[in-house]
Amino acid sequence: MSEQTESTASATHQASSDPERLRTLAMKYSTLVVLILMFAGFALFVDRFMTVFNLTNILQQISILTIVGCGLTFGFAAREIDLSVGYTVGLAGILVPLLLVGGTPLPLALCAGLAAGLVVGLCNALLVTRVGIPSLIATLATGSILFGANFLLTGGRAIYGGLPDTFLHLGQGRLLGLPMLAWFMAGTVVVSWFVMERTVFGRYVYAVGGNRKAAELSGVRIVLYRTAALTLVSVFAVIAGTLLAARLGSGQPNAGERYLLDGLATVFIGMTMFRPGTATILGTLCGALFIGVINNGLNLIGLDTYVQNIVKGVIILVAVAVVSRSTRLNLL
Repeated sequence: MSEQTESTASATHQASSDPERLRTLAMKYSTLVVLILMFAGFALFVDRFMTVFNLTNILQQISILTIVGCGLTFGFAAREIDLSVGYTVGLAGILVPLLLVGGTPLPLALCAGLAAGLVVGLCNALLVTRVGIPSLIATLATGSILFGANFLLTGGRAIYGGLPDTFLHLGQGRLLGLPMLAWFMAGTVVVSWFVMERTVFGRYVYAVGGNRKAAELSGVRIVLYRTAALTLVSVFAVIAGTLLAARLGSGQPNAGERYLLDGLATVFIGMTMFRPGTATILGTLCGALFIGVINNGLNLIGLDTYVQNIVKGVIILVAVAVVSRSTRLNLL
């Protein structure tokens, strides 16, 4: 009799847990399923979508966005949001070309770009961790400063001509039939994933973002990891900005602005899958693919840019709503 009771209880527990298991699976993979269905829809109904040229073009289009998104993922994982990231992209996108046109050797110009990213990231971290300004507000202010500085450096003019071929190759060249940008993206994703998922540093960053007080009581150096996360956001942004200038073949003061909205969108979309509510590198990569496929498909259909902005805004709202309903979303 007791065995029968245990069997009945086990069956009841299993039946009650099945809907919860299905709900969890739906939360983890629903966005990925939508991405696959959207890709299939464009492939079936848009003639030029599945061509090798177009698929390669999608890879090239999302490469810089993915690098920006990987940097933002470090910030989000530590529960810090950087609204200056687009203007940091723009800073590197004019500083490196400006130095190259002035005769600075390529390695030194690239190092100067990285140094600028470190300075911006450390300034943001100082304002957040030492002064106590929330990252959302601090980076909004530094973004405004960078916006003005970018135009001040160039007098509001774009930088054309005089860029060495070795630099242009970084953004326009190919390796084994794929754009160089795609290889930079792949390397960034692999390294970032390894750091976040397989190192003590990554675990501590997630710990700081998950429960700051508990992490502090466990001996985690909170200030150090928040500083590192914010600095990495800016370093990844200057890498992206440098590659963007190499791809465009020029330095544009406002070229990085769109990477703020798109970068945030990639991370928020990524937070709806795999580990809902948590920023992950693979989620961010899927988010970038989501944005890239939408932009490319709508371009091929012939819809205007402002329509794409409306679509991306709706996607961000939906992504944030999904994350907020599944977990506590707290980035301030």
